[in-house]
Amino acid sequence: MTNVFPIGRKPTPATSTARGASKATRAPWEEPPTVVGRAAKVLTLTAVVGTVLVPLWIIVVTSFSTPGAINRAGGLVLWPDGLTMRAYREMLGEPTVRTALLVSLAITVIGTAVSMVVSVLCAYGLSRSGSFGHRAVLWLLIVTMFVSGGLIPTFLVVTGLGGYGQFWALILPSSVSVFNILVLRSFYSQTSSELIDAARADGAGDWRILWSVVLPTSRAVTAVITLFYAVGYWNSFFNVMLYMPTESEKWPLQYVLLTYVNRGIGLPGQTNGGFGETHAQTAPLSLQMAVVVLTLVPLLVVYPFVQKHFRTGVLTGAIKG
Repeated sequence: MTNVFPIGRKPTPATSTARGASKATRAPWEEPPTVVGRAAKVLTLTAVVGTVLVPLWIIVVTSFSTPGAINRAGGLVLWPDGLTMRAYREMLGEPTVRTALLVSLAITVIGTAVSMVVSVLCAYGLSRSGSFGHRAVLWLLIVTMFVSGGLIPTFLVVTGLGGYGQFWALILPSSVSVFNILVLRSFYSQTSSELIDAARADGAGDWRILWSVVLPTSRAVTAVITLFYAVGYWNSFFNVMLYMPTESEKWPLQYVLLTYVNRGIGLPGQTNGGFGETHAQTAPLSLQMAVVVLTLVPLLVVYPFVQKHFRTGVLTGAIKG
């Protein structure tokens, strides 16, 4: 075999040359992390996680604490001391809380369904560039993101339609988010035109295309937007303050918690939270924390089931954006 290299010169591996060139031209953020960099990341993530877990830990421990433990801790308990379920028994034994929990569930389920139906239909129509007037409607929606009608005009419209004191007033005024519609539209517009053309060639209409082509390819973003709407409805209480301030039997759980915390003396209908006069100042705090835990439990139960779609939807949205 003939030696193609000159005499006296050793061949240099191509890989080493490529590695040296790539290392010389590599951006600083592409360099392997150093020990200091790893430590900084660990400390940052620990601090972020701590800001979430520490308050949650304090809330849970305080909700299980006795009045004496709360007195000794000065208000908030950091470590379990004299645990008791009395606050939860008092809370779940109160008819107002049970009714408010059912109202919150009804608002969340019905409101999320209404919002998703309206948002999906609107987003699909706006994603079809050939639809009539889609550009004018799109710009009209975008304008409403920056210029709203105002609180008082909205209140007058809802009350003029007979919504004051009605259940639907807690859902319809805030049933649509333009931002969520635009996110869905951006996903739907990425649907392969070949799939849509093939479906139309098979005789499918827009309803069939939306149900059998667009929605199955957009499960991730649908799950994310559904979660956004559900969390918004579950945490909402402002519409109750506007349209239902005196009808306590229709209050959701969040508004019951708000009124309870503002009063600081017990659940509606109670005088001292059921703990006796000697603990009238500290016992309601454990009840407050118990109600807060109750409001967090449904979200903590639902989130693990949509976490996979949530991560996929957010990542895909960031890449497409």
